[in-house]
Amino acid sequence: MSEPKQPDIAKPAAAARPPARGAKRDSLGWREQWRAYGRSHKASLFDSLGRLRAQPISTLLTCLVMGIALSLPMGMGLLLDSLEKLGGSWQRAAQISVFLELRLPEQQSAELHTRISGLAHVADAQLISREQALAEFQAQSGLGEALKELPENPLPALIVVTPQEVERAALEALLSELQALPGVEQAQLDLGWVERLAAMLQLGQRFVFGIALLLIAGLLLVVGNTIRLSIEGRRQEIEVIKLVGGTDGYVRRPFLYIGVLYGVGAGVISWALLALGLSWLNDAVVRLAGLYQSDFQLIGVPLEEGFLLLLGAILLGYCGAWLAVGRHLSELEAQVQ
Repeated sequence: MSEPKQPDIAKPAAAARPPARGAKRDSLGWREQWRAYGRSHKASLFDSLGRLRAQPISTLLTCLVMGIALSLPMGMGLLLDSLEKLGGSWQRAAQISVFLELRLPEQQSAELHTRISGLAHVADAQLISREQALAEFQAQSGLGEALKELPENPLPALIVVTPQEVERAALEALLSELQALPGVEQAQLDLGWVERLAAMLQLGQRFVFGIALLLIAGLLLVVGNTIRLSIEGRRQEIEVIKLVGGTDGYVRRPFLYIGVLYGVGAGVISWALLALGLSWLNDAVVRLAGLYQSDFQLIGVPLEEGFLLLLGAILLGYCGAWLAVGRHLSELEAQVQ
């Protein structure tokens, strides 16, 4: 298939005649130029579609390779979000246990609970009375009968504080502030667990980011190599176009459309693979979570992230084609001269 003929927009027909109305002539000239520019882009698009349609197997394989490579980092990111949801929120992992004085009256305990709930860095605070604490301890420890023999309840009231921030410095400051409140016997926080959780999540995020960078580089190479082969197959045609005065933009345009079309196909395939894969995996996850009396399920592909995936695939295809065409145009320019 030959390259579509680009309309001559450098010399509008109106330029050969003296203008009767200068402003109107200029307006019509620009309008015709934009129409010619649009027709040129339309011809390049349909020419690219025709070339891809003429090689369906090669086109499908390229889109599959790109789609699979795109689906891997995004799929791992969605699984990471689901695991974070399964493990509980960061705020829950960083809960501070505030033990009140054993002889503190209930009214003062309630007032202290209200005061702690109003602190700036506290997201939530739950008051557990001495009776509730004893009942929970009896149920979980298996020492219910032995505890009944005690003359009085040995457990103090407790306020479970959920912080708004989970950074170490903010947690230590909040812990010190809670410890200094009147009526507080002791405030405890397992900072080691918070740091371990933060380190694991950060490791997962960095791993996903590194994999994404490697796969993006691989996709650029795949697109660039595919476009390079297409350029090599049309080398003589491009040389003729350059000899007769064809611009770099005219030569580059159909290859850029090919890269964009590859990106569209890869984005659709990647979106479909993620949706099907997560749905298939979610059935087993739901059954496993049901055995532990949990309603946990995997997060699907949100609509916004799906469109971002499609847009990213298009940009990758465009950038890969641009880099490949730019390099080979420079080589052809040197050979033509």
